[in-house]
Amino acid sequence: MKPFIDSLPDFPNFAPGEVWLAGAGPGDPGLLTLHALHALKTADDVVHDALVDPRILKLAGNQAKLMFAGKRGGRPSAEQADINELLIERARMGRRVLRLKGGDPFVFGRGGEEALALARAGLRFRIIPGITSGLAAAALAGIPATMRSTNHAVILVAGSRAADATSLAEWEKLASTGQPIIVYMPMANLPEIMSALQRGGMAHDTPAVIVSSSTTAEERIVETRLGTAAADAATQGIGSPAIVIVGAVAAMRQQLLANMVCRR
Repeated sequence: MKPFIDSLPDFPNFAPGEVWLAGAGPGDPGLLTLHALHALKTADDVVHDALVDPRILKLAGNQAKLMFAGKRGGRPSAEQADINELLIERARMGRRVLRLKGGDPFVFGRGGEEALALARAGLRFRIIPGITSGLAAAALAGIPATMRSTNHAVILVAGSRAADATSLAEWEKLASTGQPIIVYMPMANLPEIMSALQRGGMAHDTPAVIVSSSTTAEERIVETRLGTAAADAATQGIGSPAIVIVGAVAAMRQQLLANMVCRR
């Protein structure tokens, strides 16, 4: 039998002056794609965000310079324009620049903004998708995003925008679809979001699950209901980063958990 490493596919050349926008997945290094791992081993600069697990950063090549450029809601963070300029500057120096983001760079990761900045600067770039954290957190908690018996769609939405009447009215419209909702970055606005979903027609006792720090040693999972989710999160001290799954699919966890091979 051929050694595993000899069975791997050929990887694309990471040329000097290129920027690769890659997703690091939800945290567990085992959930990295092979292309992301190749980029980590090859890059001269790894410009990473706050949600990239330290275990993943340890996989970077010895030649790599690690450069923090994280954005965290409510905390001092790098400005997006400054991050864009950093990527452009390092690429123009002839560096192989890896922009590494938690989850997937094109799902609430501002990867599109960075790709647009690179395109306008005339720089070559590559997109390496990652496992988006919302779907990963749900699946690993025993919650399928879709089930033929319950839903034909699933809504992925950012909870960071729920601070004004216009945004909350949009949440009410989402609730009226009757489809499960997976909320990224919900904790700062969780009471307002849960209330808006109820005003939009979701029942008070709709199943909900909160997953904090998925796939890490700090992972915590709270099974709750729409009407009590905010209070339960506060009581149990659940903070960011977290994902909230609301809808009938959340109830599947109890049916699957007993036989799932999992950490918790």
